[in-house]
Amino acid sequence: MGNCNIKNEEAQKEAASRQLEFIEEARILVEKISKNIGRPLISHIETFGCQMNARDSEKLRGILDAAGFKDTENEDEADLVIYNTCTVRDNADQHVYGRLGHLNAVRKKRPDMIIGLCGCMMQEDHIVAKIKKSYPFVKLIFGTHNLYAFPELLVRTLNEDKRVIDIRQETKVFPESLPVKRKHFFKSGVNIMYGCNNFCSYCIVPYVRGREISRTPDEILDEVRRLVADGCVEIMLLGQNVNSYGKTLPEKMSFAELLREVCKIEGLRRLRFMTSHPKDLSDELIEVIAQNPVICHHMHLPVQSGSDIILTKMNRHYDRARYMEIVRKLREAIPDISFTTDIIVGFPGETEEDFEDTLSLVREVGFDSAFTFIYSKRRGTPAAEMENQVPEEIVKERFNRLLKEVKVTAEERCARFTGKVMDVLVEDVNREPGLVTGRIEHNIVVHLPGDASMIGKIVPVRLAECRGFYYFGEPVSD
Repeated sequence: MGNCNIKNEEAQKEAASRQLEFIEEARILVEKISKNIGRPLISHIETFGCQMNARDSEKLRGILDAAGFKDTENEDEADLVIYNTCTVRDNADQHVYGRLGHLNAVRKKRPDMIIGLCGCMMQEDHIVAKIKKSYPFVKLIFGTHNLYAFPELLVRTLNEDKRVIDIRQETKVFPESLPVKRKHFFKSGVNIMYGCNNFCSYCIVPYVRGREISRTPDEILDEVRRLVADGCVEIMLLGQNVNSYGKTLPEKMSFAELLREVCKIEGLRRLRFMTSHPKDLSDELIEVIAQNPVICHHMHLPVQSGSDIILTKMNRHYDRARYMEIVRKLREAIPDISFTTDIIVGFPGETEEDFEDTLSLVREVGFDSAFTFIYSKRRGTPAAEMENQVPEEIVKERFNRLLKEVKVTAEERCARFTGKVMDVLVEDVNREPGLVTGRIEHNIVVHLPGDASMIGKIVPVRLAECRGFYYFGEPVSD
């Protein structure tokens, strides 16, 4: 087992070293091009999808920054545009296609613009075939399994006149030591694992992200220590199912045990994680959350449906009673905990009775908020071949009813902190002059008087007024 770890570490170091050499090669190329055109080269990364995609985009930005590119929020003025794609739902795919149409119009005025696509969409063969045929102006295409090789692909793209396409079906190399450019200086995500083994019948993620692989505890802890030393006060541990962390490690470690170790890192003020799968949420994890004040009292726990029949068809490996038992245990151990969830409406075969079961679960749990989705058929998943696909007009009617139910329960839950003094991590300047915006540990948004100097600070705030899903507050002097 020890030899396997050593070989893996050596492979990671070798891969990272190779890509660092390509970053230097890219930097020389960029410097030469910039000199010829009389200005810096400009890049833009657009992120679609989940927190893991957002973290991947920070790596892409870090590599481009090290290569000499200047980042911009305006894709129309960029020399290099990369879309980091999501394919969980069809509307995410369509959004990318629409944006590509816009970029093509921009590129006709600026023919030297380089357009690239990466991420989950690029792991689907039929999508790559469509890009090749219908979007010939896309020069760079790569997937989720070789993001670490972006420096090498960048050099090829800058050097070659032809398309660069590199899609791999798996990888065991995840060098995290390449440059990263964080969006926020005060918080960061940290990947603790990659891939997913759950194979929910509606979900494309295991097919595009691959099987579960856990990073070693030492790698994770070292990364968190570096981030905290660099000014991060909040860390979010990321994985498709963090509760199954450690199962692929030679020396097993549970997610709860990992949390205990991360909580010991001096200077870390807040620790979050997502996403948790109910089937793997243990009593040990609940105990660790309750015992460690660094861990935020917020649990994102996707339920997807309140119907046992639909949960079975979804291959979720729990039933309604098990989900409610977890909610009960968490509330007993952490009375003020905030619950958020994901819910799918219109799964194949969903009856009115099944949907009513979902509405009743929403009322019974009392979610602080819910991400609600209309079922999206994903090619290659078992659900896409199921009979009794629900008619669109019925799905939309149910979806609107669900939104109303969630709104009622969420507003009731959110209001429970009215008048209390809570710590708020200030994250940004509000669009309204004189206000800043942040979050309490329960992941509820708070607007308060302040300025940019407060960003990244945790300040005590009296939550004066609840307006549905957010608060207006007043800073409290120490």
